[in-house]
Amino acid sequence: MDKTAENISQVEDTTVKKEKQDKELKKYKKSGKMTGEFYNSELQRLQNELVKLQYWVRDQGLRVVILFEGRDAAGKGGTIKRITEPLNPRNARVVALSKPSDIERTQWYFQRYVAHLPSDGEIVIFDRSWYNRAGVEQVMGFCSKEQYQEFMRSCPEFERMLVRSGIILLKYWFSVSDEEQEQRFRDRVKNPMKRWKFSDMDLESWDKWVEYSHAKDEMFKYTDIKQCPWYVVESNDKKKARLNCITHILSKIPYKDVTPESLKLPPRKIVDDYIRPPLEDQTFVSEAY
Repeated sequence: MDKTAENISQVEDTTVKKEKQDKELKKYKKSGKMTGEFYNSELQRLQNELVKLQYWVRDQGLRVVILFEGRDAAGKGGTIKRITEPLNPRNARVVALSKPSDIERTQWYFQRYVAHLPSDGEIVIFDRSWYNRAGVEQVMGFCSKEQYQEFMRSCPEFERMLVRSGIILLKYWFSVSDEEQEQRFRDRVKNPMKRWKFSDMDLESWDKWVEYSHAKDEMFKYTDIKQCPWYVVESNDKKKARLNCITHILSKIPYKDVTPESLKLPPRKIVDDYIRPPLEDQTFVSEAY
């Protein structure tokens, strides 16, 4: 190859590399965070796949349970919102139970959760779950030592029973650093629209970072079983965490595209004898905008 041809080749290689770099810059900022444009395009692509997954779950009569656990302000709620956003709520629902009632406290511990398990064709997402006993209840002293130990013995068997019954069970733990959690807490305190997310319980838990770390380690030791292992989502970057989690869910449930063909909208019938009532007989919302 003569020098002229070699130079042209080098210029072409440099141009290709520059184009690749430019594309990468569009995906990520210099800080390493995703650009809004790339995040939104990827989220839309993944949400389209979630819709296909839901059609497959309904078509095959599958039963899916997805658990979300993790530190307060770790990003669980935002991820759940992006998962359920495009789905049909008749077949995909979120379960976020409040503290047990007086009657529920007398029942078998798992009983109130069993009532929310899916029927054929359903996806159920637990925004916190029966793992409350291994976390907040144990750390904050809401259960006895005996109740905690019994949970650790029973939980793996309970989950194996669910899997044997045909339920697809996925468990996600959202991991956030103490510095990032503190920043998110401060944002919640400052923002009136997010202040409801910061409860008295969050305040009490504030100084128990190490205790919660020990509780999580013990929980994993007993309940990270091969039939339904824990999957850890690094969530210091919320956008990456959402996309990574959705991508993983789609990879764990094999599915095919059985999306129904689009319906054709026929011309509307014209009825000549219909007379609309006078507008002044109806009460309209005032047009503030």
